[in-house]
Amino acid sequence: MKNLRLSNFTKLSIIFGSLIILLTVLSGCMSTTNASNAVVKNGTTVCVDYIGKFENGTVFDTSIKSVAIKNGIYNPNREYKPLNFTVGKGQLIKGFENAVIGMHVGENKTVTIPPEEAYGVRNDKLIIPLPIEAFKNANITPIVGKYIYVKGTPAKIIKVNDTNVVLDFNPPLAGKSLIFTIKVISIEK
Repeated sequence: MKNLRLSNFTKLSIIFGSLIILLTVLSGCMSTTNASNAVVKNGTTVCVDYIGKFENGTVFDTSIKSVAIKNGIYNPNREYKPLNFTVGKGQLIKGFENAVIGMHVGENKTVTIPPEEAYGVRNDKLIIPLPIEAFKNANITPIVGKYIYVKGTPAKIIKVNDTNVVLDFNPPLAGKSLIFTIKVISIEK
């Protein structure tokens, strides 16, 4: 048998190819289908980059680090990478999942998602006053604007007076229309 010797070019090609595969895996989106005829549908796993804005144009979330930095929402403890999810599994808000259906790899789309397909409409029944004594007994100083957990559910303190602490159990984005710019990175069958 002959000794197999690799040229420097072949070695570099192998290293470079391995690096590309590693970077793809680390991005959170392993592409199995990049053909232009692939289309997102229920049951497919899709990988997307996104930018979420309020109607006034304020960016509240993104998968793109440079966008987060530019808009003052960068969190160094967060990993910025494309979002990978299976359409129809309820992993994301309904409006976002519906928005990607029919999209192709490389396609960009901007959609406005109403509260009913996002985090719901605000519900006044989820605004609950509790006696301030309950906070004192738990050694908690209630501060307006802060969140606490009540039986595992987050609630925002919206009012404090001598007798009560008013908690809002609505999700922070309830009642808001959300605008998402979405780009499909990959589609898996």
